Amino acid sequence: MLKKGDKKLINAWAFYDWANSVYSLVISTAVFPIYYSSITASFSNIEGKIKFLGTEWNPTTLYDYTLAFSFLIVAFISPVLSGIADYTGNKLKFLKAFCLLGSISVISLFFFKGEETLWVGIVFTILASIGFWGSIVFYNAYLPEVAHPEQQDDVSAKGFIYGYAGSILLLLLSLFMINKPELFGLPSAGFATRLTFLIVGVWWIGFAQITYRRLPNNVYDRKPKKDFIWKGLHELKLVAVELKNHPELKLFLSSFFMYSIGVQTIILMAGIFGSKELGLPTLSLIAVILLVQIVAIFGAFLFSRLSDRIGNITSLKITISIWTIVCLSAFSLDKNQENVQYYFYGLGILIGLVMGAIQSLSRSTYSKLLPETKDHATFFSFFDVTEKLAIVFGMLIFGLLVSLTGSMQWSVLFLAFFFLISFVLLTFVGKTRYVK
Repeated sequence: MLKKGDKKLINAWAFYDWANSVYSLVISTAVFPIYYSSITASFSNIEGKIKFLGTEWNPTTLYDYTLAFSFLIVAFISPVLSGIADYTGNKLKFLKAFCLLGSISVISLFFFKGEETLWVGIVFTILASIGFWGSIVFYNAYLPEVAHPEQQDDVSAKGFIYGYAGSILLLLLSLFMINKPELFGLPSAGFATRLTFLIVGVWWIGFAQITYRRLPNNVYDRKPKKDFIWKGLHELKLVAVELKNHPELKLFLSSFFMYSIGVQTIILMAGIFGSKELGLPTLSLIAVILLVQIVAIFGAFLFSRLSDRIGNITSLKITISIWTIVCLSAFSLDKNQENVQYYFYGLGILIGLVMGAIQSLSRSTYSKLLPETKDHATFFSFFDVTEKLAIVFGMLIFGLLVSLTGSMQWSVLFLAFFFLISFVLLTFVGKTRYVK
């Protein structure tokens, strides 16, 4: 078994980002939201509504609530499962199970092609999201077991850099297929788009095997008894009690909740915002999303180095300030503005600069703030549940404001409020022996 801090172990861990990030880019951010928007527009009524479960929905609101429901499920089950995983020492098995669920669900999106298969798009969007975010709980929990505290900023950033690189590569291939389907012997751009979903699922499960071969299982050689479910719940309760004794950890999680509302909602809704609110063509939207991913590679690297000089907390404050500027700038955009697409490109550069940075720094800062413990999965489940509940709250608020105002711009402006609160809360997070 490779020792903690070994480069081969660190690279194998980071490579899971290469495997799974194609889901977050192609499915969550780029191709699928635009495909969903296009398909639902083809069978919406005069008022722009579609029918699902006997009720008329604004397509954007339905998509918001679908994702929010999936995050709510993850928020409910991950603490319980992580408690069991820590007690039994089986983080790797849970990682594999959620990865399998996610990849098969993404493959199943291939069969979503119209009004009669809308249920396929909704159901497997939920299951794919559960698979992705569920696996991330256990993947993140490995960070303090594969890297020493002084390595964790760079290692966390390395994961995101691998993820952005891999997802850009697959997105470029997908775009080529969608725009030139005849070169691949495909009947249409729509079929090529659906084929992309199948490729994402295979990529995800395929490259994950590299991570599986290196990651250790049961690091602390735990030997669970038969009543492992109740013992796992007890493990969860112990960690919940211990959290109360670490006020800095609680403050950080509170700040993390607030800025995650903004970050994750913007990431998930950027494509639909550009399409519906600004009327940008698909190619322009994809170009912006690609630009975001490329800049994010440099952003993650830049801020990992910056945190070495000025500390994690100060670096996070800088990223939060930039996210606030993004919200205010997006509110000022209008589809009738001349060259609005270029302003949207500018926003893409700003988002890319801080997107990977804030996620990477959040993961490594939380890892450094943890007390000495063997219950890494359980502690990280609180981190991930905080993020999922933030996404649920953010998507519900976003969808509600869209329904009430008929515009996404007010929803984006409202997100700035959460960034400001998170900045204030972060100010009260003190230093630890690891957070510089």
